[in-house]
Amino acid sequence: MDSEEGTQQPQLVLAHKLFLLTNPDVNDLDKVRLREEVLEAVVSNDMAPLFETLVSKGVFSLNLEVLDPMRVKNADELKKIDEKIADAEENLGESEVREAHLAKSLFYIRIGDKGKALEQLKVTEKKTVAVGQKMDLVFYTLQMGLFDLDFDLISKCIDKAKKLFEKGGDWERKNRLKVYEGLFCMSTRNFKKAADLFLDSISTFTTYELFPYDTFIFYTVLTSIITLDRVSLKQKVVDAPEILTVIGKIPYLSEFMNSLYECQYKSFFSAFAGLMEHIKLDRYLQPHFRYYMREVRTVVYSQFLESYKSVTIEAMAKAFGVSEDFIDLELSRFIAAGKLHCKIDKVAGVLETNRPDAKNALYQATIKQGDFLLNRIQKLSRVIDL
Repeated sequence: MDSEEGTQQPQLVLAHKLFLLTNPDVNDLDKVRLREEVLEAVVSNDMAPLFETLVSKGVFSLNLEVLDPMRVKNADELKKIDEKIADAEENLGESEVREAHLAKSLFYIRIGDKGKALEQLKVTEKKTVAVGQKMDLVFYTLQMGLFDLDFDLISKCIDKAKKLFEKGGDWERKNRLKVYEGLFCMSTRNFKKAADLFLDSISTFTTYELFPYDTFIFYTVLTSIITLDRVSLKQKVVDAPEILTVIGKIPYLSEFMNSLYECQYKSFFSAFAGLMEHIKLDRYLQPHFRYYMREVRTVVYSQFLESYKSVTIEAMAKAFGVSEDFIDLELSRFIAAGKLHCKIDKVAGVLETNRPDAKNALYQATIKQGDFLLNRIQKLSRVIDL
């Protein structure tokens, strides 16, 4: 189960292929190939419980000629593992007993029996003393949670890991946990926290069991663009040497990032369109596809409008390489949603920005907080009088 450096965890590779099998943006010919690859992976690892689950979901048809041999192999292997556990408990020390129970946990993980794997990991944990080894068990559980995107399990594991680190733990595992938490945040639409965690991990990335480094940079850039201000984006992303060495390998990403920062809006929209196809095929980002599209457009439209007190719709349409009707419809939606601070003068064909004054916004916030404080004091005084 331990992944070598640079090698993605096999179960997560399989999870991605299963996602593509149900993705409407994948053509039927590719799905035929993917179905064959998934079946080959399932059979080669004797994943009888997972095969049964996939049959129940309609991915495969029930085939006892495939299933029965896997069940027999699972039973034989489990018998041998139980014999090793019994021998270790009778003749060997605590370390050997723990290793035997860990082997049983990894067996259940490998064949895709999540319920029994979680139970066996708890047994293994009770026989584990070292904080580092307990953390490794948490990482195994996190990988199972990521396999079927069980966000409740992932959240509990992250909280558990943080409590373990309060008792100790090495920096390498702490850095790995940042990437796991960042992936969880990104998958649950907390892009701001995801970007912060990913950026903290750029120079210390070792979490190859989750995804390759190229994919990590892909996620880092995407989450940063919609959450960082222009200055921070320049310092932490655009000029980051770790990103610069990799970004050229990822289609459209360099143009997407640089054209936004350099205000080359036609190039940005072209790269944006290409990049969206990659997002649609990513199992962690695809559920947030429409949300991410809106957030990126908010960023780029806001950046353009910040340069002007007023600008014609025609000029903005030319800058973005789109029609005036498109810009009119787009901005109308974002203005109505409170995403953009401007108004459209349809008669004059002009956009007028009405960004709130910073001092006025601070004044309004102070008044609001002051009123809240006074209300709390009044309630407290009534309690005291009683």
